Amino acid sequence: MASLLFAIISLLYASVGQAGGTAFVSLMAFFGMSSTEMRPTALALNIVVATYSTWLFNRNKVVDWAILRPLLFSSVPASLAGGLIVLEDHTYKTLTGLVLLLASAVMIMQRGRAADRLCETPLTASVSIGATLGLVSGLTGVGGGVFLAPTLITLNWASPKQAVALSPAFILANSTVGFVGALFSGQFPSPDLALYAISALAGAVAGTVVSLNCLNPAGIRFILVAVLVVAGIQLVLT
Repeated sequence: MASLLFAIISLLYASVGQAGGTAFVSLMAFFGMSSTEMRPTALALNIVVATYSTWLFNRNKVVDWAILRPLLFSSVPASLAGGLIVLEDHTYKTLTGLVLLLASAVMIMQRGRAADRLCETPLTASVSIGATLGLVSGLTGVGGGVFLAPTLITLNWASPKQAVALSPAFILANSTVGFVGALFSGQFPSPDLALYAISALAGAVAGTVVSLNCLNPAGIRFILVAVLVVAGIQLVLT
């Protein structure tokens, strides 16, 4: 059952340009996985899914590395630092629950834009945002893409299409160093990681094949928001 749900989540998230870290954490919370396994497992699944998406977008030459480089410059070391920090169980669940609730709010408020990139990305602001998202990614196990895409669109730094293409590479880089940090801090993923990874990858491949015209974006967003809210509340109250 868990593997099937990982595949479904990965499919839904991949169809909107995300790796699914927030929902992976949500699902693991539902199944009562310990916090010491939740973070490295979510980061590992992010790596699997984002690797495929990054390869696909880069092969099609739709990744704007000029926007991404300053974000990665600060987010990667911040994610590593976050991965090295081990929070007490209650603190981790509360922080992660709040992040999931914030992610749901961001997803609710997100609005699409048809325009292309409207302005240059200020270096200082880009580095600051990258560091913040990287730290959150390493600390909690979410990839950061669910925050990156709406941030870029809201600030007019990227069009929706560009933001979708940028998210997987951002998630991949930060999840990788965050995972390394988690391992060094003594946290290890679930023994069932291989099975979960295969399911998540299958979902990601399917999600990139399924056209958004065949799915209702509003319906997908509603389902994902519901999952995030319920899991967020559950973690905060645990």
